[in-house]
Amino acid sequence: MFALPAFTLAALFTFYPIVASWYFSLLDWSGLSTERAFVGFANYAELIGDSYFWQAFERSFGFALVTVPIRLALTLLVAILLNDRALKLAPAFRTFFFIPVVTTTAIVGILMQFLFSPFNGPINQVLLGAGLIAAPVDFLGNPSSALWTIMAVQIWKSFGITMIYWLAALQAIPAELYDAARVDGAGAASILTRITLPLLKPFAAIIALITAVSTLRVFDLVQTMTGGGPFFASEVMEVYIYRHAFSIQAFSAPRLGYASAAGVFFGLSVMAVALVQGWVIRRANAARAFPRMAAVE
Repeated sequence: MFALPAFTLAALFTFYPIVASWYFSLLDWSGLSTERAFVGFANYAELIGDSYFWQAFERSFGFALVTVPIRLALTLLVAILLNDRALKLAPAFRTFFFIPVVTTTAIVGILMQFLFSPFNGPINQVLLGAGLIAAPVDFLGNPSSALWTIMAVQIWKSFGITMIYWLAALQAIPAELYDAARVDGAGAASILTRITLPLLKPFAAIIALITAVSTLRVFDLVQTMTGGGPFFASEVMEVYIYRHAFSIQAFSAPRLGYASAAGVFFGLSVMAVALVQGWVIRRANAARAFPRMAAVE
């Protein structure tokens, strides 16, 4: 009875849309008319031959491959610093880093358009004043820099949540281990490499998995900052799906069936990545547990 409200909401807004998208992917349907022609796997065959689809697909996973390692490394460093009990202002710094996480992404995207604007944008003004550039840079209007700029904003926007994950993992390490190491004369570097990092490995795999999957969901940020442009240079899979599902292109109606096929393909790809990462995590944990069991025996 207590679970019924949550289950009802999940069924309406999660389970049903998933199943419906599988069905819609087999139709030639605009999403607006009552005509629904069953075409089987024709939408998937068209996807395979669409170069824009593969470019968006590669761009999404490339986005994650670049941003995830940077986020993990930087947030771990900051979390270790903020986990120091001697730092009196640690709570204030945690709040400072976490504020962008709870800020609406659409608002962040619109604000970043203003900040990175080549027309008297604050960032260009600072760079010009410092003599680092000779002319304003169109960060979001240049195909070679648009996606990289979004990556930087996404790292900043999601920095706080990954930092909180690391802090939770660090606080799970018993303080007695650090105290004993200091009594034995261990320095900061030895404590980090011999206690902190080894004990963080089980948590690191889970944090990496959560971060990787969340990084593939950047529709709102990309849509508000560039809309997938310029010239599709920043179009990731979610924007590609949105463009075909809800936008009128070349005077043709939206193609909800084709967009559903792209969504199913992308969803299965993300699921495959998560399963592979989960398998790697289990193998790594089993490999670490075997030597300990052998030592006990």
